[in-house]
Amino acid sequence: MTKANLSVKGKCDEKFSQVRSHFEENFVSRGEVGASLAIFVEGQLVVDLWGGSMTPASEREWTRDTLVQVFSATKGLSATCLNVLIDRGLLDVNAPVARYWPEFAANGKQGITVAMALSHQAGLPFWQTQVPKNGLLDWDFATRTLAAEAPIWEPGTCHGYHGMTSGFIWGELVRRISGKTIGAFLREEVAGPLGCDVWIGLPETEEHRVSHVLLADFDPNSKMFAKAIAEPEWQGGRMLDNCGELFSPEMINSRAFRAAEGPATGGVVSAHGLARVYAPLSLDGSIDGVRIVNESALPGMRTARSASGIDLMLRLPTTFTLAFSKTWGRRQDGEGNYMLLGEQAFGTPGMGGSIGFADGQAHMSFGYTMNQLGPGVALNQRGQGLIDAAYRALGFKSDTPGFWVR
Repeated sequence: MTKANLSVKGKCDEKFSQVRSHFEENFVSRGEVGASLAIFVEGQLVVDLWGGSMTPASEREWTRDTLVQVFSATKGLSATCLNVLIDRGLLDVNAPVARYWPEFAANGKQGITVAMALSHQAGLPFWQTQVPKNGLLDWDFATRTLAAEAPIWEPGTCHGYHGMTSGFIWGELVRRISGKTIGAFLREEVAGPLGCDVWIGLPETEEHRVSHVLLADFDPNSKMFAKAIAEPEWQGGRMLDNCGELFSPEMINSRAFRAAEGPATGGVVSAHGLARVYAPLSLDGSIDGVRIVNESALPGMRTARSASGIDLMLRLPTTFTLAFSKTWGRRQDGEGNYMLLGEQAFGTPGMGGSIGFADGQAHMSFGYTMNQLGPGVALNQRGQGLIDAAYRALGFKSDTPGFWVR
């Protein structure tokens, strides 16, 4: 795509002109196919851009209302639901998960607290039982099997990304407490009141708006993927392989994938919707008269529960709060292996490079979605460059560890 035929649409406040320039350049020189970006500052929409195409053949233009799967950026939607329950006093982070889900206590898991489960310290990063094809589309199978298994490390002693299992633990907590599936809870308690285009479990009526997803090439620089190849029995490889072929090329763009309520990876959103969910969390918990949580809930969302040591699964430094992520890795870790945010920011990245987050110091919320997945396990230069430009526009600087600070 050349600048002559590039058509980026939408609005961008002049203060954020460098954000628009980077967004446009993503299409020109960084392989972007279709994408959207939305940024709220002080509760106001200051960037709302989109461009490109929904399909590889370019016959359908990407629009402001285009929806796309955001994979692990879904975890931020699920995290919001969990923190709503915490804020309402219905979920105690210091209580054992088994208080709400008694079957979970089996095989030495009676001491796993909600906080451990939310901060990727539970020791259940994958299913040890073989997951059959499409097994993770079956909620009862996924949760029943997980509840019966034993942790592979002593819970609470270290952390490692629970790429798929976290969603089923979190979603089952929501279901046991509220009586609603996590998709229904998200729509009724968060997305509906805020007027957000976000779903966990997409209705068939919205399928016409969904973009095709383009898979990335294998990333030889990822320490996680390299170790999984070198050591086929390594636990990180088990997490990648034992998922019932959910990420196979034929499944990843299927109606079944989008319809299933996958709280860790199944979210389908617009960039505007993703940024809108985080907008109240970048302020005092409310926006436009709609309160999602009380202001007193916000420190729990942004405060680290698992330190930024090396993640046992992802093989790079990660930090988790109560179900959200903070900065991952360092710039020197290479494209696809870091996500650099502000010190007070929290959110989640998605496979291929999508991202949603809130920053209470910047009073900014951010949503970036695209259909051409990038390499690695975190952000690539398309998304990170947009984040960098947004922070610079707000007067932040990148300090030595890689955080954005004012």
